[in-house]
Amino acid sequence: MSGGSMPDPFGGQREGALESPRPIVPTPAMMVGDLRGRRVLVGLPGYGWRGDLRADEKVVQGSRTYVPVMPESEWYRAEAERTEVFAALVPVERVWVEELGFSGTTTPGAKVNQLVSLDEPPRRPPVSAIDADSLSGRRVTQILEDGTERRDLRAVTESHISDDGTVSVRVTQELDWYRWGWSGKLPRTLEVQAHLIWVE
Repeated sequence: MSGGSMPDPFGGQREGALESPRPIVPTPAMMVGDLRGRRVLVGLPGYGWRGDLRADEKVVQGSRTYVPVMPESEWYRAEAERTEVFAALVPVERVWVEELGFSGTTTPGAKVNQLVSLDEPPRRPPVSAIDADSLSGRRVTQILEDGTERRDLRAVTESHISDDGTVSVRVTQELDWYRWGWSGKLPRTLEVQAHLIWVE
């Protein structure tokens, strides 16, 4: 064995607490203006919630207001291929918009209480990729060098040791992730150090 030292796979990590991206904060659609293309959750308090959906503008029929809602994969396909897709009309009071809250610091390895109220969709604090149970297919946010957030990404691998010896994750733009599903075309990916990736 040569006298050179082994690279430290966690060498790129910042010490101590990490500045996390802004968390997802569900907000009633009645309180939000423009809905076109927004990520939404639908459901009923005390019953349950469904995500990975996108909305279009509110529609008024008679005295009721509805939100056209479609699976996110269909929204991306409609936007990319300029096609019409089916959207269910969901009563506005059953739709919640995924807004971004305020960023904070998250200590690596810290666990969050998993008990939630059934009165509204749960808030989702971001989880560092290093602490996440799984990554492939999950929505992720990349923190850039200047501290800004790069969203609308999906992880295509779990954490692994890259050629330069750092713990990394391969990510792709969400449009490419969904196009992979409907066309079979492999997505373009980018290898990012794991400490800069957070699961949404």
